[in-house]
Amino acid sequence: MSDLINKASLQLRELIMDALGKLTAENAVPAVPLPDFNIEIPADKSHGDFAANTAMVCAKAFRLPPRKIAELICDKIDLNGSLFERSEIAGPGFMNFFLGRKWFSDVVENVLSEKENFGKTELGKGKKVLVEFVSANPTGPMHIGNARGGAIGDCLASVLQWAGYHAEREFYVNDAGNQIEKFGKSLSLRYMQLCSEKGQKLISEYNNDTEKLCAEIYSLSGEGQDFEMPEDVYLGTDIIEHAANYYALHSFELQELSEEDRRKALVEYALPLNIEGLERDLRKYRIEYDNWFRESTIHAKNETAKVVDKLMETGHAYEQDGAIWFKATEYGLDKDFVLKRSNGLYTYIVPDIAYHYDKLVTRGFDKAINVLGADHHGYVPRLKAALTALGVNANKLDVVLMQMVRLVRQGEVVKLSKRSGKAITLVTLLDEIPIDAARFYFNLREANSQFEFDLDLAVEKSSQNPVYYVQYAHARICSLLSNLSAEGVEIPDSADFSLLDNPREIELIRHIASLPKEINLAAKSYDPAKITKYAIDLATLFHRFYDACSVKNAESKELMNARILLCIAVRQVLRNALTILNVTQPEKM
Repeated sequence: MSDLINKASLQLRELIMDALGKLTAENAVPAVPLPDFNIEIPADKSHGDFAANTAMVCAKAFRLPPRKIAELICDKIDLNGSLFERSEIAGPGFMNFFLGRKWFSDVVENVLSEKENFGKTELGKGKKVLVEFVSANPTGPMHIGNARGGAIGDCLASVLQWAGYHAEREFYVNDAGNQIEKFGKSLSLRYMQLCSEKGQKLISEYNNDTEKLCAEIYSLSGEGQDFEMPEDVYLGTDIIEHAANYYALHSFELQELSEEDRRKALVEYALPLNIEGLERDLRKYRIEYDNWFRESTIHAKNETAKVVDKLMETGHAYEQDGAIWFKATEYGLDKDFVLKRSNGLYTYIVPDIAYHYDKLVTRGFDKAINVLGADHHGYVPRLKAALTALGVNANKLDVVLMQMVRLVRQGEVVKLSKRSGKAITLVTLLDEIPIDAARFYFNLREANSQFEFDLDLAVEKSSQNPVYYVQYAHARICSLLSNLSAEGVEIPDSADFSLLDNPREIELIRHIASLPKEINLAAKSYDPAKITKYAIDLATLFHRFYDACSVKNAESKELMNARILLCIAVRQVLRNALTILNVTQPEKM
């Protein structure tokens, strides 16, 4: 696994340091501590493959004009036998360096030899990272925010794996607490409606057509109607469907039970079905979790009480008016917050504190990364403050805050309403657009950016559709190779890559080489969008190369062979980038 850009950068730093050493030995520059200097890749490639600001930052220490320092370094630097062929001085003292043809040849050869491993790095050095994402409320179907969070979280875990981390995926199942109480109340109300005289009439009328029955009850659930529901319940048709299905199996058996027992029975029936549905829908979305962690296990082990007790014992919490408060102001927050209410119930954040303690202490992950909605921005400082009070290094918890997405169809924003039950869910989205498009589109922008998802463009088979554009580049290469073979052209095992000196070829190879760097940048910034951008740019550069540099009708057989293998290398890198995103790589389109 080689990163030839990093290799060249490190070599250039050594060459510059050697030149400065010689200049110091000759008293051409004073023997003083050297300021740190940067080696960068210029945006304008006419300025070289690498640029160094050494002369600029050394001007004060050496008491010499930057350009004079640059001239001294470039005169003394020895590029013989290195990856570089020449240097230039620009402006007041910037030094630009140009790679030799061998480096470009090495890039293509590395891709062809490393194949599916090209791009992998050792940045993470095997550190254990737990990526928690989606963690949707199991009381209902997943919405569009979960769809974006799923794509981002899954691809982030993949990026981290490619960057040398041991990354695991986890779904936190909120199968306890207030939302389950609300779920039980909602189910009980719907069940009792079905048991009522009006409900029985509808059941008889629709003769076991559950879909029509649920739709009718839903339509009559408004204020003042036959099946009116209170404000503090879930109103989606999925709740009606669960109640109807339970009634179909067990009829009136829950009608005479206490409200508590009825709710308990309905939750025990419906919740496993919902969780099973979450797993099924996420697998359809190509997301496989290493672990489904249930909140109920925290309560079963009494971890919530242990957390609060420990905070009390260490003086980080106090009792007031029968409630227990966390001293959040001691950690820079505006006000203290309640851990345990006066009625004896814990607030929602306590099991979350215990859960993250489990991640970072009990299970010993080096880093916990959560992908959360932007509405959690106030929650994160609270969680980190409590972890710090428990003796946990809160810097081990990183949170990716994700903005909500707007769906657009025919130029109009698609209206969503979680309360009405008419929101577009993950499942309905995947029924409408390809899975490849969903996974690619939701990673087109960094998580904290506002994002419009164009439903029409996502299914369009044109270069305007980013995922289609990238997949077409892959299919185009497959088609080229297939046509060459059909015409009797033998695919070579090796070639003279020094013949690849067309600017389009050089530009393409340079971009191929940057995949390891982009993977590291994506891992460091928790931003898989860097990989989608990389893939789009690679497809663009390939199409430009293919249109400008004929493969079949190259000037010589040797050049044709080099271009064939370059195409194979591009195909491999496209595959690797799309593999990170878990997007398919069709051979025909």
